Amino acid sequence: MSRALITRLLFAGETILLTLIVVVGIQTFVAQPYQVERESMLDTLQSGEMVLVDKLSARLGGIARGDIIVFEPPPHPGDDGTPFIKRVIGLPGDVVKLREGAVVINGVPLDESGYVYRGQPTLPTDTIATWHVPEGQLFVLGDHRLDSTDSRIGWLGMVPMERVIGRAAIRYWPMDVAAVFSAPTYPELRAAAATGAPQASPDTQLSMARE
Repeated sequence: MSRALITRLLFAGETILLTLIVVVGIQTFVAQPYQVERESMLDTLQSGEMVLVDKLSARLGGIARGDIIVFEPPPHPGDDGTPFIKRVIGLPGDVVKLREGAVVINGVPLDESGYVYRGQPTLPTDTIATWHVPEGQLFVLGDHRLDSTDSRIGWLGMVPMERVIGRAAIRYWPMDVAAVFSAPTYPELRAAAATGAPQASPDTQLSMARE
């Protein structure tokens, strides 16, 4: 084997190795693809669609209310450990209440008309309808409120930040519905904060993160 051929083979091997290192590094620390496998985020996301998950936001504390996140569920009988994808509704320190089919954050009804599937009501799935979101955790709901395993369910409960894989940033497949996701602004919450609206009543029940 000639020296020139050996040099070309070594160069090709180094290029392939470097490419693999870069790809693995990006998927580990920066971004990775995720395929939607459930219908709990209809109509925002359809089963089979592909999204690119931004992993830096979770690491740098950049998760906002209304963001769509991918996270690892806790172990549970009958669940295969497939990551979940849900919308962040409650942030640390929030009091989340379900009242007459609506989500109320710190005493302020949330306008979710832009994404809740077919205007469905948000109803408790357990006996608890009020939660206080602890530090380092998130309260999440699926957009398909009548068909979603989310923070209303006892065994799932709040999502610890260390279980968050990242934020769904872009839907890239199918290409005809490609889109960049951004969190709703919830002006009603900003207006309430500016006017000093009263907070939720003190009769808050604490959600159990497990059954």
